[in-house]
Amino acid sequence: MSIFSWEEFLIMGGDHHVDLPENKKSDINTIMYTSGTTGDPKGVMISNESLLVNLAGANSVIQSIGEVFDQDDVYMSYLPLAHIFDRMFEELFISHGAKIGFWRGDVKLLVDDIAALKPTVFCAVPRVLDRIYSGITTKISSGGILKKTLFNVAYKLKLDSMRKGIKHEKASPLFDKLVFSKVKERLGGKIRIILSGGAPLSVAVEEFLRVVTCAHVVQGYGLTETCGGTFVAQPNDFSMLGTVGPPVPHVEVRLESVSEMGYDALSSTPRGEVCIKGSVLFSGYYKREDLTQEVMIDGWFHTGDVGEWQPNGSLKIIDRKKNIFKLSQGEYVAVENLENIYGVLPQIDSIWVYGNSFESSLVAVINPNQQVLEHWAEQNGITGSLAELCENSRTKEYFVAELSRIAKEKKLKGFEVIRAVHLEPLPFDMERDLITPTYKKKRPQMLKYYQGAIDALYKSMK
Repeated sequence: MSIFSWEEFLIMGGDHHVDLPENKKSDINTIMYTSGTTGDPKGVMISNESLLVNLAGANSVIQSIGEVFDQDDVYMSYLPLAHIFDRMFEELFISHGAKIGFWRGDVKLLVDDIAALKPTVFCAVPRVLDRIYSGITTKISSGGILKKTLFNVAYKLKLDSMRKGIKHEKASPLFDKLVFSKVKERLGGKIRIILSGGAPLSVAVEEFLRVVTCAHVVQGYGLTETCGGTFVAQPNDFSMLGTVGPPVPHVEVRLESVSEMGYDALSSTPRGEVCIKGSVLFSGYYKREDLTQEVMIDGWFHTGDVGEWQPNGSLKIIDRKKNIFKLSQGEYVAVENLENIYGVLPQIDSIWVYGNSFESSLVAVINPNQQVLEHWAEQNGITGSLAELCENSRTKEYFVAELSRIAKEKKLKGFEVIRAVHLEPLPFDMERDLITPTYKKKRPQMLKYYQGAIDALYKSMK
């Protein structure tokens, strides 16, 4: 084996001339596979043109908000390399000669990895941001009364300023230095942009992180078939809180009515399936022309996601055509929306809500937050391992009561209230095929794995 410097390596090949094949815009650059949440993963064929148009669009969006990427920027990569969200950001950073750092592979140590790498840009899925949110709020709650009061005052004042349209860096410089700088330091101290994607981020978590991280926190939306980013919210615009923002410059978007779910694209508040058109779209599913024809109709890609146009031109993802079921009394349940509402509770790390047309109520399987649960158990004189606490009837009653409390607080309908829970000490994981690499739940596999627990919950209510 011989070792050469890069310069020596270039000189070695200087006398060899090779005719490279012609490279066309329409050539397939890569085949990326979907996560497989609703069935077998599909091979998405992405052309050179799609990838380059997407990069050009990303650059135009970054420039429009007054940001510039250069070689001093650092990107934190923890999503799978075979996922479009991470892939496109890595392509973007490579195109700017910027740095990319990789995590060690343990989600529980992700915040430590962020602190060590000191990234300037962090792309996250909601589950990770929920974990960061829970960690911060738990630490605040366990602090002294003086620290807690100072934090609450600082939070309210800065939030009020940001709601009036003042940019986050000018909303409260004093409290940024006294209070929120500690949060920023925990995330490395250099973070400028936090982008959430892959699933809806709850309004409470997004609002909180916008205030305390001293960084732009926005949601975006895109699919493998659209080569990643198709929508992105505008930083410092509080009216876009809870939305994925407006479309990026290089796509056309429309909503298509979904009559069976009661969504009308032509109503005063337009709601319908999100359809996308443009040169950024994929070239088809590999060896599955039949599936391509199902989603590509007259040049429009049908995403399967249901969106709602906001008065300011931004889009809110409110549903999924396939993630809806009917209860026995005829009521339709949009399950992802409920999981986002219930998932904000600090007692919950992850929640899977279930119902079907043979039952009149909802049940759930919950991964409890170990720290919060053990603290509650200690205060209530209950002992045992995490698994034993999960089996304890008082623990289950406590969780059902907390779920009912937030359901009432959020003004949920009676049929949207969870009536019984199964507490699972083991986090939902890829080893049991319960989630995708980006932490999306594989609902058919969840049902198959927890069928016994679900049957027992419904039996206990009769």
